[in-house]
Order: sequence, then C-alpha cells, then structure tokens
Amino acid sequence: MDLSFLLDPFQSQMLPVGEWAQSLIDWLVSNYRDFFQALKQPIDIVLTGLETILRGVPPTILIVVFGLLGWQVAGPRVGVIAVVCLFLVGAIGAWPNAMTTLAIILTAVLFCIGVGIPMGILAARSDRFEAVLKPCLDFLQTIPSFVYLVPVVMLFGIGNVPGVIVTIVYALAPIVRLTNLGIRQVRADMVEASVAFGGNRRQTMWKVQLPLALPTIMTGVNQTIMMSLAMSVVASMISVTGLGQMVLRGIGRLDMSIATTGGLGIVLLAIVIDRVSQGFGRTRRDRGRRQWFETGPVGILRNLLGLDKGANDAVRNR
Repeated sequence: MDLSFLLDPFQSQMLPVGEWAQSLIDWLVSNYRDFFQALKQPIDIVLTGLETILRGVPPTILIVVFGLLGWQVAGPRVGVIAVVCLFLVGAIGAWPNAMTTLAIILTAVLFCIGVGIPMGILAARSDRFEAVLKPCLDFLQTIPSFVYLVPVVMLFGIGNVPGVIVTIVYALAPIVRLTNLGIRQVRADMVEASVAFGGNRRQTMWKVQLPLALPTIMTGVNQTIMMSLAMSVVASMISVTGLGQMVLRGIGRLDMSIATTGGLGIVLLAIVIDRVSQGFGRTRRDRGRRQWFETGPVGILRNLLGLDKGANDAVRNR
C-alpha cells in the first residue's frame, strides 16, 4: 500500500483556486467589460478636473493656498510646514509629477469617503451587516497590494484612472472600520438624551453621533490618505504617472537621481497631506472653544472687516 499520499497529501492540487479566479475574470471581461469601462467615467471626470487645476495654477499660488489652508485648519505651524515642504517639492524638480500624484490621491480619497463613510454608518447601525463586512475588509487589508493589479488591468486597462481604482480598493478599509468604530464608541447616554428630547434616528446620527465620532472618522481618512500614497509607487507598474513612476523608472534604470527625487517628493507630499488632514479632525475644544471661522486667516479677515464685532454687538443687544 502506497503511504506517500498520507505523508504528503498535496502532491496534486486539491483546490484549483487560481483556475477559478482566472475563469471568473475571463467571464467578467467577456460579459461585463462595458460596465466596468462605464465605471471609469466619473473617476476620469474628477481626476481630469483636479489634475487640470493643480497643474494649471502657478506653483506660487498653490503654495500660498496650501499654506493658508494648513494655517486655517491646523494652526500657523502647519501652514509654515506646508509652505516649506511644497517649496522643496518644486526645488528638487518634482512639481509637475507631484501635482499629478496629488490629483490621483485626492480623487481616490474623495471616492473612498463617498463610499466608506456610508458603509461605516450602516455597519454601526446593523450588527448583521458588520458581520458580513468584517471578513471582506480583512481580506482587502491582508492581500498583497500587487495582487490587485492583475484584475484591475484586465477589467479597466492601464493608466491613471485604473490607478485610482486600485488605490480606492486598497485604501478603502480604514475609513470604513474607523467610521464604524467611532459611531459605536459614542456614549449610550448621549444617544439616549437625544432620543429623550425627541430626536429621531437620522437627527441623532447627524447631530450627535457623527460630530462626536468626527475625530475617529478623520483618523480613518488620514490612514486612507497614507495608504493611497503608499500605493502610488505600486500603481506606477500599470502606467500610472506621477512621483511613483519616477521611483519605478529609477529602479528600472538603477538611476539614483530619479529614484531619490521621486521618493523625496512622495515624503514631502505625505507630510503636507498628513498635517493638513489631521487639522480637519480638530474639534471646537481644540480651538479654544472657538468656531473654525474665528481663527486663522479667516478669523483675521473677519476682524479686519468688522464682522466679528457686528456679531458680538448683536449678541450683547439680545
């Protein structure tokens, strides 16, 4: 009796998972390729618009805008950091590619927010949906990023738009998880107080749960942004332009100059986006009990125009 099978039962393939996956992709390409091509249109519109703006506006104006934005949402220190980092991006000769990468990242993050936050809210309100969603998110977060490239290329082709799609798939999980977590961590007595004062489920969600969960949700957005940046180099393998392609070209040619320029550009861009995106998660308490428009350059402008004085006089007259 041959006992080799008992000692090594894997001499022959038992589950042809690779063949099943190939058959599934072939079936999708044969029957639904037009559908997948249609999915590219909204992404292409947003990406083209953002890239046109970012590459068309003079660099000095964009640096000032990002500096003011960083100051407004996160304080003057972040504004200075944004200005310095973006100036260095241009100084090392990576500005056009950096703007293309930024357009790709912003497009991916916008779609991740549009899809991920509603999914997180639904998961927070339904334990059954969360039970189904959790293994899917585990799968998305553990599968190697290179594996995403093959089905995306077969279904959507190559270029910047497929690069955005693969980035969305790769970076979607954190925002879904942390939106779900943030809403579930809202204190039960706050929700009960809202219901006691006559708030329905929608009002409780929008006026109590989401504002209290905002710091956690913004942490998810921040992680999504960082994962999108990490994907920029991998996505360059399917002809996605930008800083990632500079790094890939440097690797292929063993050109340290190009690789260093692209890599440093990604680091500087990551610093700017990380600091600014963290500022959007600041609460009124973090701003010294003031509204966002009462601080930063907007607050200074309001003071110069006398708008805050008029508002204060109206409050006193009451």
